[in-house]
Amino acid sequence: MNEAGKHIRFLADENFRAPIVSGLRRQRPALNIQTAAEAAILRWLDPAVLVYAANHNRLLLSHDVHTLPDHFADLLASGRHSPGVLLVSQTLPIGVSIQELLLIWEASEPEEWRDLCVHIPL
Repeated sequence: MNEAGKHIRFLADENFRAPIVSGLRRQRPALNIQTAAEAAILRWLDPAVLVYAANHNRLLLSHDVHTLPDHFADLLASGRHSPGVLLVSQTLPIGVSIQELLLIWEASEPEEWRDLCVHIPL
């Protein structure tokens, strides 16, 4: 398991399902997850959200499998880096989504996701 300061910090984009965020917080109160509303980035375009996540060292959680991967590729092509993006399938049951994200949080280091855009489930 990670040391306390080595855990992944998440950012849930504006359309990320609130019950997943709630479930993560309920099961692991120490998990650091920020919503778009809490970050005051509601209605920001994807490129700006990606920059915010990078500037705040937060792994971005999204359901946007259609446009976000292209914006992510553009970010990397511009020479910037990212803590990463996890694209969680909308069809994945909420409980399974929570368990997948908890496993990632508990069993990996933030650096393992740097500059990666990964679909969940794997």
